[in-house]
Amino acid sequence: MKVNNLFLTLSLCCAALVSTAQTNDPRTFPDRMMLTWSNDPSTTQSVTWRVNSASKKIIGQLVEEQSSPDLEEAAQTVLGTPSYLKREGGDADTYGHVTFKGLKPGTLYTYRVGDGELWSAWNQFRTADPSGDFSFIYLGDAQNDIRSRWSRSIRKAFQHEPNARFIVHAGDLINRSNTDSEWGEWYEGSGFIHQMIPAIATPGNHEYRRDSLEQLVLDPHWKTQFQFPKNGPVGMQDAVYYIDYQDLRMISLNSQLIMLDSVAAKTQEKWLEDVLASSKSKWNIVVMHHPVYSTSKDRDNTILREHFKPIFEKYGVDIVLQGHDHTYARGTGGKERPVYLLSVAGPKMYESDSERWMEVSTSRTQLYQVIRVTDSKLYFSSYKLNGQLFDSFELSKK
Repeated sequence: MKVNNLFLTLSLCCAALVSTAQTNDPRTFPDRMMLTWSNDPSTTQSVTWRVNSASKKIIGQLVEEQSSPDLEEAAQTVLGTPSYLKREGGDADTYGHVTFKGLKPGTLYTYRVGDGELWSAWNQFRTADPSGDFSFIYLGDAQNDIRSRWSRSIRKAFQHEPNARFIVHAGDLINRSNTDSEWGEWYEGSGFIHQMIPAIATPGNHEYRRDSLEQLVLDPHWKTQFQFPKNGPVGMQDAVYYIDYQDLRMISLNSQLIMLDSVAAKTQEKWLEDVLASSKSKWNIVVMHHPVYSTSKDRDNTILREHFKPIFEKYGVDIVLQGHDHTYARGTGGKERPVYLLSVAGPKMYESDSERWMEVSTSRTQLYQVIRVTDSKLYFSSYKLNGQLFDSFELSKK
């Protein structure tokens, strides 16, 4: 009888501990953690996260991964900076930002963030290696039913390519600009993935709204949670930038401003030509939301073909990654390069009814793409969410 009572007491104690853990306010601990690069991917790593409003310290800790559980003993502590995000309805959140610097190339690190008392879990990332092959993931629009249906796309992509070095998002990550609940779905849908694999993102039309003066305004979540290099044109650096990852130059254009702001379009046109002319990378890839060639007969992005397509061809851009049309398409527009690609990761679908510029196309299919880069070849593969290969090609470089 005493044994039974003791067992019951222990069970109740354990249940109480579990209950306490489950009911702990998740905002007490860091959440919405995001890896990006604001500088050289071989020697730096940036991380942002949402912090409890009562926290006064923004701290990151970093240690080279040695498979030892004694992480704190050798960890380097880095002080970060706060930023304040005003959400719809007038509420505000505090976000933290830390950039780890002076890292070793091609090295696996473990990090955590917090306020010195309340910490995130320890997570890993790997710095870029100046030599060696690598792969990355490309996803089209998420936009709708993000938590329930888009989540399948990014999770299957991670399952397929867990060692991808980054994930490219081609705009319309959410549906309504500055809707915090949708960003909450986006983080829940991606889970821990972007705590380990950095994001490279370009905004779409759904990350924008117009203010009382009818000026285009980018969702304030964007610059708060994505810390990209400030190497774009002044006033557009939150979304127009480039990142050199090993022998690849990844260039983000803000096509929403190109489509709706003639001055911004001209500025980006000149900037793009300078960035491509100065590129020493073997591979050059552009990501933007609106496609040069649409898959819908009711859409025609003339400015992209007349002003940006000639620049892509002049400087030998290899691939242009796009979204917006909620279908899949691949084609070259009659030239060898670049290869123009559209894809969709979320469940919102359109029909593909444009003139048949596409060499490969489909509709009503959620997809993810894996791109592998070697010294002399680039391998592109598009997969359905059941893991079935849908489309593939390769490009060569001497």
